[in-house]
Amino acid sequence: MTQGKWDFWIDRGGTFTDLIGRNPNGRIIPHKLLSENPEAYPDAAIQGIRDLMGLQKNETIPSGQISTVKMGTTVATNALLERKGDETALITTQGFGDALAIGYQARPDIFAQEIIKPSLLYSQVVEVAERVRADGTVEITLSAEELAAALQPIYARGLRSVAICFMHAYAFPRHEELAAGVARNIGFTQISVSHQVSPLMKYVGRGDTTVVDAYLSPILSRYVQQVAAELGSDGSNMQLMFMMSSGGLTAADMFQGKDAILSGPAGGVVGAVETSAMAGFGKIIGFDMGGTSTDVSHYGGTLERAFETKVAGVRMQAPMMRIHTVAAGGGSILHFDGTRYVVGPDSAGANPGPACYRRDGPLTVTDANVMVGKLQPQNFPAIFGPGQDQMLDRDIVTEKFRKLVKHTDDGRSPEEIAAGFLKIAVENMANAIKTISVQRGYDISGYALTCFGGAGGQHACAVADALGMQTVHIHPHSGILSAYGMGLANIRASRTQAVAKPLSEGSLDLIVPQLEELINTARAEVEAQGVNKSAQRTFPRLHLRYEGTDSPLEVDFTDLTKMTKDFEEAHRARFGFVFEGKQIVIEALEVESVGGGAGIDEPFTEPTAHTRQADAQAQVFADGKWHNAVVHSRREEFNPGLTIRGPALIVEPHQTIVIEPGWQGYVTGHSHVVLTRVVPLPKSHAIGTDADPMMLEVFNNLFMSIAEQMGLTLQNTAYSVNIKERLDFSCAVFASDGSLVANAPHMPVHLGSMDRSVESIIAQNKGNMRPGDVFALNAPYNGGTHLPDIT
Repeated sequence: MTQGKWDFWIDRGGTFTDLIGRNPNGRIIPHKLLSENPEAYPDAAIQGIRDLMGLQKNETIPSGQISTVKMGTTVATNALLERKGDETALITTQGFGDALAIGYQARPDIFAQEIIKPSLLYSQVVEVAERVRADGTVEITLSAEELAAALQPIYARGLRSVAICFMHAYAFPRHEELAAGVARNIGFTQISVSHQVSPLMKYVGRGDTTVVDAYLSPILSRYVQQVAAELGSDGSNMQLMFMMSSGGLTAADMFQGKDAILSGPAGGVVGAVETSAMAGFGKIIGFDMGGTSTDVSHYGGTLERAFETKVAGVRMQAPMMRIHTVAAGGGSILHFDGTRYVVGPDSAGANPGPACYRRDGPLTVTDANVMVGKLQPQNFPAIFGPGQDQMLDRDIVTEKFRKLVKHTDDGRSPEEIAAGFLKIAVENMANAIKTISVQRGYDISGYALTCFGGAGGQHACAVADALGMQTVHIHPHSGILSAYGMGLANIRASRTQAVAKPLSEGSLDLIVPQLEELINTARAEVEAQGVNKSAQRTFPRLHLRYEGTDSPLEVDFTDLTKMTKDFEEAHRARFGFVFEGKQIVIEALEVESVGGGAGIDEPFTEPTAHTRQADAQAQVFADGKWHNAVVHSRREEFNPGLTIRGPALIVEPHQTIVIEPGWQGYVTGHSHVVLTRVVPLPKSHAIGTDADPMMLEVFNNLFMSIAEQMGLTLQNTAYSVNIKERLDFSCAVFASDGSLVANAPHMPVHLGSMDRSVESIIAQNKGNMRPGDVFALNAPYNGGTHLPDIT
């Protein structure tokens, strides 16, 4: 912060825009607005800045009084989801005009009776007579005149955005550079070329990323210019920066479409990591639960990124935070189909919302929390009903759960049914966390669960119990942590370059000049944004894989021996094995330069152990019985060192924190709340032989999760394009008699005969099967479907 100036950190979400202003005295002021409210203001971010600075609706913002504005935005994400980007033409190698439409031939929704493919982002394709081979040999030289003749009619139609992607251009970009020059001379204003946007192998991923960039960059640029114009330019040194999907900030004029897809959620991950570090937690699971969905992330010392992702049906090769989203939020609808209980994935949304919102909505997770007493209507703002002056409606929730009791006929009370639904929701969220942690080889029992989002605090202890975690961390600004993360984030610049060479001393000598060039470029980009090279940290990395496989793993660039050891350790952690004597390949180089974070110093007060008188009492249903719980509703009065034993409710301005029985809350010197399990979890016990509809769904999810993890491991370790790209395989879990327990939604053709294969193997090897044994079979008489298939 520049002395005597404002800083603003903004997360422009789909529903709400969260703002944090740091005034010239260093005081943090939170603010929240509806993102879309055209009757009141044209842009929520600008209106929020006016509100915090005490300006009138149309008053000019004095940018000389502002040091930095750091934003995350869903503008690009929403444009991609709604297909509202700029009309784009694709220029590609002759014969490959439909390659992006064909993709990998994978069928993502295998049981859909009507396949609806995502609409393509480009509206026109220009196939160019040019060809460079994989070794750099020019087979057909590009004709600039022929390309100009093909592009003129497209320009005349009004298109101004082009994506250029030629075969092998990641290594040999000369033809793409020529094509970009032609397009520029004609007058196209947005020209995205694949060797700059995504200089990596795989034509489909590189092409899709380039098209996304061309499609979204213009709309993003217009929004950036609109914000910059509103903020004014009176010769001040105000910095306008945007959050990239990778978790780093970049200057407004460098913000590209391909980098904006996870702009908002990335701020939440950065906020969770940085605030957890203040509280002394170096390894965390980020748990962001909202009304419709829950975002989860893993942090074990470095920000985890995926370099290949799929968003809204579009494949992308660009560094993005590894964030996993599951359709489980406060608004997830509760269903009973006569035999089992199901939570979601459909949501009640904001309108009609949960039943308790007084708009005749369905029963949801929020209503289940009202039923069991974890949400108390009197602690909510009275904003419901026709006059927007009534409290949450507990009576309608009780009535609807009683109606449900009559349909179930299994002797459960309304509160037992509500608690059962909550258990299922918790398992759904726990399985999502396993996907990004346990499934990737991490033991998270010693991690902290960093909880944020409006609904997270109600479920944090239960989710931690489901994962065997002992600690939950909740920041005072947990409801607006994504905005807080914008302020805590560093400026980042990253560069990647495909290599495809064996890992050897000779190869390392060859790539060092390439690595140094990438380092210089990344450091120069960060320096141009006001961070001296001496204040930057630079991280060179290699993406390594075994020859013939398709799952590169990142290792820090060091010496050959250490990189080999680091890769083998990472491979064993992820997949459970290493290939002895197999060639390791350098797939790509990656460099990241980092610096210039806000460096927030949260005030610290030495904790003094004490308790406080509860503000009220409440009845809370947990562990199968009702408990007397204490309610603390004046969060601003909490002093460091305060201890609160569960069961208890802490009512904050933006959420309710539930401290379950057996848990304890503690207020740290930074005023964070840390929840710890103080009574060990009771030993698990058999649930009996009768079918329990609640536990049936829980175990359905657990077994399904195992089958899905099997499939992911098979896909990541496969040599076969048929398996790793077309996804032509199936995985399932069977009982000891060969009967099917659970199958993941893979290719169904194999499942019809797989149980026969399992039965025949059991029959042929009775008494000789041991844990760890592997059996392979392709005999048609024993259940094999046809000779190429192996079970």
